[in-house]
Amino acid sequence: MSSTFPICNTELVASEFARLRRDKKARHRDIAEELGIAEGELIAAHAGLSLADGALLGAERLQADWPAIIAALEPLGEVMALTRNASCVHEKTGVYRKASHNNHVGLVLGGDIDLRVFYRQWAHGFAVREMGEHEVQRSLQFFDAAGHAVHKIFLKPQSELAAYDALVTRFADADQAAGIAVTAPALPPAELADAQIDVAGFRAAWADLRDTHEFFTVLKKYSVSRLQGLRLAEARFVQQIDKSCVLDLLNDAALEKVSIMAFVGNAGMIQIHSGPVHKIAVMGPWINVLDQRFNLHLREDHIASAWVVKKPTVDGLVTSVELFDAKGDTIVMFFGERKPGMHELCEWRHIVDRVAQEGELCAA
Repeated sequence: MSSTFPICNTELVASEFARLRRDKKARHRDIAEELGIAEGELIAAHAGLSLADGALLGAERLQADWPAIIAALEPLGEVMALTRNASCVHEKTGVYRKASHNNHVGLVLGGDIDLRVFYRQWAHGFAVREMGEHEVQRSLQFFDAAGHAVHKIFLKPQSELAAYDALVTRFADADQAAGIAVTAPALPPAELADAQIDVAGFRAAWADLRDTHEFFTVLKKYSVSRLQGLRLAEARFVQQIDKSCVLDLLNDAALEKVSIMAFVGNAGMIQIHSGPVHKIAVMGPWINVLDQRFNLHLREDHIASAWVVKKPTVDGLVTSVELFDAKGDTIVMFFGERKPGMHELCEWRHIVDRVAQEGELCAA
């Protein structure tokens, strides 16, 4: 059972934020970590503050009507969607079109912005205005009950400012008191020992897959975590590769102009890029895709294992490269770009096969 932590000293947080932002140019996530609080608490400490009164950051609490907010985003025009976990950041520019939801699960399928939303994890939302070096940066930011960022939406110069203001006015919460109470993150269920798993049944179900979306159902049916499932799978479907070969994968995709899909998520959101990648750059521990409308920032030093995974479908095998951290959580998954009813790109499979072969040699 999760416990609730009291609201932090919001005045002190706002003061320290201003100091660290000015002195160190630090990012919100890093400032929150230095202050020993969640990022959501950092933003919530600025509720009720106004840039007009000299604050660096102001936040306006939003009503917890998350599907309606997402459905109302299209008039804002082009914005930048950001979803991250502890090891990977996914940034995509586009318009929020074709938003829908069924109970606590939502979809955005409007082309460039491609999302799978798990609203059950959403707890807090804010409209944020921050004074930058030359202009005000406006965004919408959403957090889970522990105060961890689930999803952020940043306005671009071409965004419709009046539509943003109208959305904030429409969904502003009556309670604009500073601060939020956060709860300790729920612990993941303990992984069963391999000996307790019906490995034969699990392998047979894998071999009988007809669609990649069935894979989650199979994992759940056999009480297998994703990483455990890869360990227990037949060798014809799974191969562990050297994690250093991920850079080769992205470089090859860029060089050979092969369109890929990149899935990055957390408990409340999965964000997907579909298309080519062009500029790959390494900066310290970060592997980066730095394209005009798509950025990916991947902490290579957080990768504990990398796997080539093949799943049967009615359209043939679908091949992914999946990266995991030391806790066994998924960091990012890469596929060749495809739609249901289409075979996998041969060019993608060739790249993965080559990387897998090199990965075997690297690991030997």
